Amino acid sequence: MYRYVVKRLLMLLLVILGVSFLIYAIMDLAPGDPVWQILGEDATQEEYEAMRAELGFDRPLIIRYGDYMWGLLHGDLGYSYKYSMDVMELYLSRLPATLLLALSATIVSTLISLPLGIYAALRQGSWQDNVTAEFSVLGLATPNFWVGLMLIIIFSLHLGWFHSGGFTSWQDVILPAITVGTGHTALTTRTTRSSMIDVIRQDYLMLARAKGVSEKKVIRRHALKNALIPIITATGIQFTGSLGGSVITESVFSWPGVGRLVVDAIKSQDIDTVTGSIIMTAMITSIILLIVDLLYAFVDPRIKAQYNK
Repeated sequence: MYRYVVKRLLMLLLVILGVSFLIYAIMDLAPGDPVWQILGEDATQEEYEAMRAELGFDRPLIIRYGDYMWGLLHGDLGYSYKYSMDVMELYLSRLPATLLLALSATIVSTLISLPLGIYAALRQGSWQDNVTAEFSVLGLATPNFWVGLMLIIIFSLHLGWFHSGGFTSWQDVILPAITVGTGHTALTTRTTRSSMIDVIRQDYLMLARAKGVSEKKVIRRHALKNALIPIITATGIQFTGSLGGSVITESVFSWPGVGRLVVDAIKSQDIDTVTGSIIMTAMITSIILLIVDLLYAFVDPRIKAQYNK
């Protein structure tokens, strides 16, 4: 298993190199000039040239990228000209809110999708199964921004139960978590249903029933355990997607997360902030996916044997 972990970590280095260069090049080709963004329209041409030389924009792209990666090797993600602080410090200040939102959305999705998926699988072909399938399609087709706006209108404006935006207490995470979680619920429900249908047809479940094991124990201890791998995969992918993919939800609820930070930095052409934030998100995503892969070994011993090869 150690060999597998080392191999994945080496692959992570290649991912960082590819992602960082791609983002750095795209930001360099983007229209506009970050120097004017920093100085403002009232700056003189002399001030512009001096700032451009100070920031290194008068050098070729590959040289600037090499300097950036050299700093990255020493833990330096650059300096944010928009926020006037180190990118690492800025990113770490936004990361807890993003992690909280991603974790809360995953919990909401799991609590809804697991019972629904199991229920639909046990009633395959019935009207209950069809209703669950329609619910899944509706969840996939409904835009997150619309769900978020409806939740704000109902629970914030009319009922006054929650704040419409910001992050000041634990209650503020409820509406954003439901917004993100409902979109995840659809996919996880369908994954759970498909995986359970494959498992409940196995002979060992019929043997367990013949031995007098109750139906609840058959489903909970035997069927669900053996159907977990696809469910863990879907849940892990959705959790990592929430780390950088909840931009719309963060914008709707004014959530101080990483996604909103990257969008604001792109608008200001803050290259170091965009590149550093995406590199850190890619690293965290790769590590979480590695943890998800390692969880397979605890669910299925056969996979653990493959890791040890």
